[in-house]
Amino acid sequence: NMLDDCSRVFTGAKIYERESPLAYLDFLPTAFTEYGLPLEIYVDYHNLFFTHDPEALTQLGQALFFYGVSFRYAPTPQAKGKVERSHFFWQERLPAYFASEQISDIDQANPHIQSLRLHRNQHEIHRELQMTPQQAWNLAIKQNRSSLRPVPRCPWWPFVWSLRTTVKVGPDGRVPIGTQRIRVQPHPGTTLILCHHPSGNHSILTSQPHPNTKPVILFTNLPK
Repeated sequence: NMLDDCSRVFTGAKIYERESPLAYLDFLPTAFTEYGLPLEIYVDYHNLFFTHDPEALTQLGQALFFYGVSFRYAPTPQAKGKVERSHFFWQERLPAYFASEQISDIDQANPHIQSLRLHRNQHEIHRELQMTPQQAWNLAIKQNRSSLRPVPRCPWWPFVWSLRTTVKVGPDGRVPIGTQRIRVQPHPGTTLILCHHPSGNHSILTSQPHPNTKPVILFTNLPK
């Protein structure tokens, strides 16, 4: 779950099998596409967000940095009180809701969660704000109190939000993707970038994302 600190709008909510880089690489761009890119995301010191090397970023941190988003780290668990209260919202409601709707797996659950999220944003009065989160959001926009930016039309977008590793072209002119070996144009021994997308698709690029270039795509099975 992710919420906007100002309005308390839930900007995203989804259940995943486990907390992982791929889960965040799926979750965050979906929220950004709907609501815009923030300047910062408030997080804890989980190793998905934090490295002990001050000059280094996690791959998730690199993806955010590419689009001008940084992490702000909560000094204590108590500092994330608003976030924890938002988790309580779901913990209090979902078990009974899933039981009444006979929902037993994640694929069934997530469309319902989206409907509940939108209903809560648009119709439930927030105790502190004395208005719905959506009304607070709209008021902030009207009063020019928003730093959100629209998602750019960037050719790197699907590749930035992927788990990337380096691969070398084998002597047979192919690179491994799962159980397959895909033929590519570069010479054997060339180092390439393999992108594992949250959807389960794969792409092969000649280089890592860079804002002043366009991706050279050697292979992708992403839907067009």
